[in-house]
This record gives sequence, structure tokens and C-alpha cells, in this order.
Amino acid sequence: MEDGGGARCQVPTVCSNVDVPATPNTELKKLLDFKVYKRRWFLLLVLCLLNCSNAMIWLTFAPVADNSAKFLKVSLAEVNWLSLVFMVVAVPFSFVTTWMVDTIGLRISLILGSWLNMFGALVRFGGSMLSQESAVYPVVMLGQTLGALAQPLIFFTPTKLAALWFPDHQRATANMIASMSNPLGLLLDNLISPLVAKTPAQIPVLLLVYAAPTCIICFLATVGIRSSSPPTPPSASAETSEPFLQGLKLLLKNKAYLVLMMCFGLGIAVLTCFSSLLQQILCVQGYNNSFAGLCGALFIVFGIIGAAALGLYVDKTKKFMEAVKINMTFATLACIAFSLVALIREQKVAVVIICSLFGFFGFSIYPVALELAVECSYPVGEATVAGLIFIMGQVQSVLLMIVFQALTKRIADSPLSTCGSAVLSWKVPLMLMAGLTTLFTCCFIIFFHTRYKRLEAEQQATYGTKQSNGTTTTEQAPSVEE
Repeated sequence: MEDGGGARCQVPTVCSNVDVPATPNTELKKLLDFKVYKRRWFLLLVLCLLNCSNAMIWLTFAPVADNSAKFLKVSLAEVNWLSLVFMVVAVPFSFVTTWMVDTIGLRISLILGSWLNMFGALVRFGGSMLSQESAVYPVVMLGQTLGALAQPLIFFTPTKLAALWFPDHQRATANMIASMSNPLGLLLDNLISPLVAKTPAQIPVLLLVYAAPTCIICFLATVGIRSSSPPTPPSASAETSEPFLQGLKLLLKNKAYLVLMMCFGLGIAVLTCFSSLLQQILCVQGYNNSFAGLCGALFIVFGIIGAAALGLYVDKTKKFMEAVKINMTFATLACIAFSLVALIREQKVAVVIICSLFGFFGFSIYPVALELAVECSYPVGEATVAGLIFIMGQVQSVLLMIVFQALTKRIADSPLSTCGSAVLSWKVPLMLMAGLTTLFTCCFIIFFHTRYKRLEAEQQATYGTKQSNGTTTTEQAPSVEE
């Protein structure tokens, strides 16, 4: 039944099977007026486009690191800093962003993020056209920095958008769609960058290709996003959250959340390093940029497929913890396999299969783990919950990138290498990556246990029942007419 632009939630189980007391439960009374609005899909679309575009700016140069270094007249290490700057800038700015999203709201955060994203892309393109060669790299780095400032404003919003605009049976799916648009951007990087920038002279064309969509996305965000939240909430938990500072205190005292933050943060760091360094790792054994781009693309494609399947599964079953633990285990096995196979020549089929499996199990964890973090830390604000995990992931990403590059050794003779003049051995960094992934996965499986606090609160508000463990009742959620 359409009402005021939204769809009214029906609660037949409550109305027909429960004796409503003389003084009805306040939350139960609110439940009768819960609605969902069609405009939530437009907001989700804008966030997906923005997340995808920002990811494309982030790792523009990684798939063509050798050509980028020649065009910018810098070393490969300095090219890597064009990606690393996102992690360095994000850490201090993330605290401000977390407060903005949870306090000021989604609308201002997304619009500001879209403008920073657009200016960053345009500055990069403008810098590549400068006639003074010594100024090109600093200006391109400035553009990357503006994009890095936009990243937290975009990264922290999927869980917030899902909680404020979507009913409980669509939250994990909405979060999955918004979150996976980021790796979709990385996929486009791996496809577009090697295709467009086949020579160093084509780098400016590549930057223009990435800059054009940011203008359209900025227009859609500025004109189309009119409010941070709907007129009425879609669920009992949508408008319940602690103040920012109180939420931080609760998170730092929450053992389950801290374990998830450390272990999942390491997972983010490993996936980031893998995406950033894949071309440099594979070129040592004679694999060209096109093959590295294919592996990176399959890594992300299968990650999106896995995330879609897992998101739909947990939306129906609510088995967040089991899903994350199982997928993290298989992702670790794929990481170990890659660390071994990447050191062997002429193993294209094995490398392709392992990259695909690594993406399928590794990337699929991301949206479900964020939902699990919200469940174990409720009623702390969603942006605060996601923000601390993101900060931890970025800190660990910076550390791993620096350590991995420091542990590489120059190879004097590698006749099959396609890396150019700088040929490095990645054996020790790959072994370290596999070891750290194994350690943190074991810690998560053993030490992470939690109740689903948000689901419990919604069930208690709806049916007056509460579960004491990590399982949910079998009663159906309120139906929604859409």
C-alpha cells in the first residue's frame, strides 16, 4: 500500500496472534507506521557510482605501474605512493568523517565526498598536461590526495545507508551492493588502465577517461540527494544510536568488536596490498601487464559474485558469524596458494584460478563483516563502527606496503621478466603475507564470539522476546509491500 511515497509495513503476526496490552509498547506502536521509500534505490545508485569512481582514482596507476613511472619520471616506489596516500590521508581524516556521517548526516557527507572526488580527478588530469616535467608528479599527487580525502566520506556510508533506508530483510543486500561497488572500480582499473595506457605517453588520456564520470556523479549527488534519512524509519533500530564519543567508548570496551577490528583490518590490508602490487609481483616471472590486469579483474569479478551470494544468504539466515569464519578460512588457503604459485614461471592457469578463488572468498567477507560489526556493537552508530575498522585497515595497509617493499630484493638476472629495469624478488613479502593471514584468521575463529544485538533489539521491540546467543528466532520479519 503506497503512502506518502513509501510502502507501509504490514505486521499480521503481531496484529492477529498477540494480545496488545492496554498501554501498548512504544516501539510496537511505531512499528505499525514503518515504511520504505522508493527513493532509497536512487541513493544506493549514487553511492555505488561514487564508491566505484573513487576506487578507480585510488588504483589508477597500479595496473600500469611501469608506464606510469616512465611518464611521471619517478621510481616504482614513488608510483606506489600514489596509492599509499589514500591510506595515509584517510587515517587522521577518518575520525572527522566518522563524526560527520553519524552526526551531520548522509546528505552533506556524500555531497562533499562527490566534490572532493571530482576535483581530485580533474587536478590529476590537469597535472598530466603540464609542460614542466618536474611539476607533473606533485600535481598528480595533489589530485590523489583530494581523492583520498573523499574516500572515508564514501567508505563509511554503506552500513549507515542500509540501516537508515532499508528494512531488516534488505540491509545486508544493500550493504553488499554499496560495498562491492568499490571493488567494481578496482575491476575497471584492471581492465581500463592496461587497455588505454599501453605506452607512457597515453597516461594523460587514461586520467581523462577516469575524470569524466566524476562530473556526472557529482551532479547526481548534489541535485538528487535531498535528505539524510527518510520521513519514517524502515525498522525499529534505524533511529537508535549512541552519541559519537559515547559510541567510541563502548567500542573500545567491546572485546568482540576489537577482535573483529584487528582481524578484519588485516584482511583489508592484505587485499589492498594484493591489488596494489599484483602487477609488480607477476611481472618478475614473465607475465605481462595484460595478464596481470586479467588476474586482477577475475579477482574482483569473483569477489563480487561471492559477495552477492553471501549477502543474499545472510539476509535470509542471519548467520553472519558462521559465514565470515568459513569464508575467511578459504580466503586464507587461497592466499597461501598464491604466495607459492606466484613464484613459479609459466603457471598461468594456476595463477588465474587462485586469484579467482582468493577474490571469491576474500572480497565476499567485506559487506557481511561490516554487518556483523554493527550487530556486535549495537547501538553504536554505523559510521563509527565502520570507521574504526576502516582506520585499522588503512593503518595496517600502510605498514604492510612499507614492509613488503622493504623486504624485496633486487634480482641481477631475470631473462623472462617484463618489469623493465627494476626487477625485484617478492618471495619474502609473499611468505610474510601468507603467515600473517593464517595467524589472524586463527585468532578470529578462536576468539570471536558475539550476540546479534541489533536483531535482538528489533525482535524485542516487535515481539517482546530476546535471544541470549548468536542465533535468531524463526518468526518472519514484518512483510513489506513495495
